[in-house]
Amino acid sequence: MPPSPPTVAQPSLLEGLTEPQQRAVLCTEGPLLVLAAAGSGKTRVITRRIAHLIGMGVPPWSILALTFTNKAAGEMRERVETLLRGADGNDRRYRGLTVTTFHSLCARLLRRYAEAAGLKPEFSIYDSGDQWTLCKKTVEALEMSTSNWPPRSVLATISAAKNELLDAAAYAARAGDFYSKSLSKIYTAYEKALRAAGAVDFDDLLVLTAKLLRDNAQVRAELRSRWQYILIDEYQDTNHAQLVIATLLAGEPTGKKPKDDGEPAAPAAIPNICVVGDPDQAIYGWRGADISNILQFEEQYPGAKVITLGENFRSTAPILAVADKLIRNNKRRKHKDLFTSKHGGERVQVTLCRDEQHEASLIVDWMKRLQSGPESTPWREMAVFYRTNALSRVMEDAFRAAGVPYTIARGTAFYEREEIKNALSYLRLVANRSDDVSLSRIVNMPTRGIGEASMERIELHARQAGSPIYAIMAAMGKDRELDSLAPRATGAVGKFVEMVEEWTGGGTFLGSKVPTSLSDLVERVIKESGLEKMYDTQAKTSGSDADAQRLDNLSELVSSARQFEMEFDVDSDPAEFPGADVLMEGRKGDAPPLLSMLRAYLESIALVADADTVDPTQGAVTLMTLHAAKGLEFSAAAIIGLEEGLLPHSRAQESEDQLEEERRLCFVGITRAMKHLQITSAKYRTIRGVAERTIRSRFLEEFDPQNTHVSDQADVLSGLEGTTWVEPSRSARGAHSEPASTPSASNNGGFTAGTKVRHPQFGLGTIKSVSGGSQARAVVQFDGVGVKTLVLEYARLQIVR
Repeated sequence: MPPSPPTVAQPSLLEGLTEPQQRAVLCTEGPLLVLAAAGSGKTRVITRRIAHLIGMGVPPWSILALTFTNKAAGEMRERVETLLRGADGNDRRYRGLTVTTFHSLCARLLRRYAEAAGLKPEFSIYDSGDQWTLCKKTVEALEMSTSNWPPRSVLATISAAKNELLDAAAYAARAGDFYSKSLSKIYTAYEKALRAAGAVDFDDLLVLTAKLLRDNAQVRAELRSRWQYILIDEYQDTNHAQLVIATLLAGEPTGKKPKDDGEPAAPAAIPNICVVGDPDQAIYGWRGADISNILQFEEQYPGAKVITLGENFRSTAPILAVADKLIRNNKRRKHKDLFTSKHGGERVQVTLCRDEQHEASLIVDWMKRLQSGPESTPWREMAVFYRTNALSRVMEDAFRAAGVPYTIARGTAFYEREEIKNALSYLRLVANRSDDVSLSRIVNMPTRGIGEASMERIELHARQAGSPIYAIMAAMGKDRELDSLAPRATGAVGKFVEMVEEWTGGGTFLGSKVPTSLSDLVERVIKESGLEKMYDTQAKTSGSDADAQRLDNLSELVSSARQFEMEFDVDSDPAEFPGADVLMEGRKGDAPPLLSMLRAYLESIALVADADTVDPTQGAVTLMTLHAAKGLEFSAAAIIGLEEGLLPHSRAQESEDQLEEERRLCFVGITRAMKHLQITSAKYRTIRGVAERTIRSRFLEEFDPQNTHVSDQADVLSGLEGTTWVEPSRSARGAHSEPASTPSASNNGGFTAGTKVRHPQFGLGTIKSVSGGSQARAVVQFDGVGVKTLVLEYARLQIVR
């Protein structure tokens, strides 16, 4: 058992902390909820809390800290190491500490307990592209139409089911209509195909770990014996599966022994679980995150302590005032005063633009002034945020035309490039010969004489035999059913198999021909597969920089493998700790060192998150979605497209909960800005080639007027440029408002749900709902153009009698 905590920490660990931050560091025992407002220094609190635990004698290996991105986990790990590393650089004080992401932790646990989880240790982790490929093949194999059952839509439904811990059988049991019954068939076949390929998808990492912990008392007890202090960052972003994992690892909220198959009681009477988060920044409901997890933490753990961190150290007072007034319109939240000790700061700039081109030029000019002004804000400290990626194109054009450097944070760009995906597919096949998706991608890349017809025959035989494709290829000379393949194809298959076997030593990873290191393996795969020669030939033939860069990218992949080797912690297995050899007897991993490192390397690539791609050292303006911006900060930020249907997104029409999430998303964007914030709304925006009149976002009316400066440049006749928006709904309309063709918004003019109406542009429609307020809106289902949200005062709707 860890020692009782002292009443105080090392003075250096409390230095520079506010009183609430100090309390959060010192509160080590029992459940704790830290409500950390945006920019309130939560990472500092978490890392000093970990250092304090270790300083008071808690073994590092008994501490588990979980977050959502590799970037955040790496930053936490580095800060803890800096706090604890001795003058001689000795790192013994923090050896065994686990600071990682949920998905990385689950991947490592599933490797360790593969047999108990129903997996093979060499399983591959399929990314979204691999999932799409497998799902498409699954739908086609069921002789269903991919037009009626688009793989992305099917995968979204399957993902939602998995996040609720519904496997294919449970989903099928609930299926009651034609759609869900049909989808359950796809789900069942997709899961079967995943397992046949020795693969899991991202959701499986969480789901299978949750099931493992729930159903296997011995595994649960072993991991509870190790991790007696659990910290979870960004708790508002956890989904149901992550909640279950956290709860099962921490122990029963009451400390009572569960009624199952004789599991010993949790080591601690009360779970030592600390969760840190902010309900006001819960923006991932669309991908399964459940804000209830943080809102109901005190119900789940009666007697839990709650510490609020409300002081913001990032933004100026005007920015915080605007953010605070906006978020107070939400109901599902835990209120905390958002404030700063800093004084001064410029008001938030809100500019009403004519269209998206005007909007983009305005943002570029604003940033150029900041970059060349007295403060001289560097490009790298500026960012443009938008609700959807489609809004980036016009901004990109404007930055290019103005010669302003910019970069786009959009996914794992490097690892999604064709040449990198090809090289990684070879490596994944080396790590897992059952990975049919990876094999199919590279079996004839570069061309080696294994044509489509030959592969179709081999794949058909593999399906009939219930074997991986590689196993059939390896048995070609012994399988009479494939004797009729063309001799050239048979020889090419034999050479391909021989090449893979040489890299792996026939699966043993032993022998003189086997690569000596991970970087050696990656380099040999690139060369001996023919990829390097293929891209070199392309570059010489085309003479283009793009083709030449492919070779550079392959070289960079070798460098990344070498860097991974240098940083790889051989003792980082989350099931390795003093005494684990007794608990784990008979189940210790026996994978060769090179194979273990290859698996870890491929995992690290598969689990890269969007936010991990943002490089703050680049001398360029960053363009990104509001979702990707979470957790980042910039001296100057612009949020574009504050219009109904964009922010809030059109899906906000469906429920109040979704509207609140859109408001939280706007709040997150605002609180990324440290000194300068520009927010824009265009009067017209081009949609599918047609300039459409927009409706200003309702969020603009919810900003604090005393800290907002509105410039209406949407109409040169408005006469409002440079005015302060004291009453947004009135002054923003001003003299240029169109004559109202409907009765006043206060009585909705007789427009009610179910009313048939006609619009001069959109034609006939039916009102679905009407909302009141200073700009009463109607949601209308038009026969020809779908759902539109219109402000009644401007809508020019006519009731059809």
